[in-house]
Amino acid sequence: MRKFLLLICVVATACTLWGQTEKGSWESLSTLQAGRKIQVLDANKKKHSGTLVSVSATAILLQEAGGEQSVARQDVRRVKVAGHHRLRNTLIGGVVGAGAGAGLLAAAWENKGFVGDKGTGAAVGAGIGGVVGLVIGVLSPSNSTIYSVKAQ
Repeated sequence: MRKFLLLICVVATACTLWGQTEKGSWESLSTLQAGRKIQVLDANKKKHSGTLVSVSATAILLQEAGGEQSVARQDVRRVKVAGHHRLRNTLIGGVVGAGAGAGLLAAAWENKGFVGDKGTGAAVGAGIGGVVGLVIGVLSPSNSTIYSVKAQ
């Protein structure tokens, strides 16, 4: 039991440290093509959403609904790029949910129950789990962070 708790502590520590790392470099932003939908979080925690116009060594320029907005490099805390993976996320969520639901309800279902045996439980669990997984897949964000720095 102690070894198990130690393993959980080590994994949890590694996960929290991984989550605090800075992502990407400013130079990686230059690989983005103009016209790509992005979201920039500045030092004041204000989100700027729009299409990328250009990236220079000193600032990022994007087209927002109200016009062009320039955010200085030292003020940029995070840059996210809009993804196109909603269908993929939905399908993965549905398959994982169906598998988990089938396994859980098959294990919990009575062998000779009123409605049927464990196969019936697996089918019901797959249906319920699949629907829940689809909803989670649709609602999961598809944006990816390509640049992130800690507040200074």
